[in-house]
Amino acid sequence: METGRFITFEGGEGAGKTTQIRLLADYLLTKGIDPVLTKEPGGTEVGLELRKILCTGVEDKFDAVAEALLYYADRRIHMQNKVWPALKRGRWVLSDRFADSTMAYQYYGYDKRVKKELLDQLYAMTVGDFHPDLTIILDIEPAKGLARSLKRNSQAVEKEIRFESRELAFHENLRRGFLEIAETSPRYVVLNADKSVDELHRDIVNVIEERLLRNHA
Repeated sequence: METGRFITFEGGEGAGKTTQIRLLADYLLTKGIDPVLTKEPGGTEVGLELRKILCTGVEDKFDAVAEALLYYADRRIHMQNKVWPALKRGRWVLSDRFADSTMAYQYYGYDKRVKKELLDQLYAMTVGDFHPDLTIILDIEPAKGLARSLKRNSQAVEKEIRFESRELAFHENLRRGFLEIAETSPRYVVLNADKSVDELHRDIVNVIEERLLRNHA
């Protein structure tokens, strides 16, 4: 049976994850791979309800611990109902965010952070020893990413700017967190996202071809 692959995209606000996932999906189709596209939070019906709670409204309506618990509730539902079943069927799954975002936002982002040990325990409880096959971190200077994200949200009906509303220092901490996380495992690849859409897409395709398609049957 063909083995599925789980590829996650991470990065700060406005890094271009959603656009690049769609472009990668189109590319994979040319290789005979029909991927499942998903996101966290919001990859399931229940997840969409949790996304509205987490991503809209005032920035301080709950603290980092409450956020972490809600994100992991969403993640458990997401993995059980969508990701793991797709992988068992041999599908490739492309996810806009995963657990590295929780570590970056709730541990690195806040001054009153969640303890790393607690986040590790939540991961073990909800995901076990499962990890993505590849994580692509799109890195961009926070001020540029925020400007992109706020422009996009200005055209949206549902304004998801709860995190964009935070001070620049929060987003600079996020960037530092993602870069530190990337040093912990060879499954991470950091790409400069301050490029044109097409240039960044070519960089991602090169990574996919080198890491996953070379031995794909």
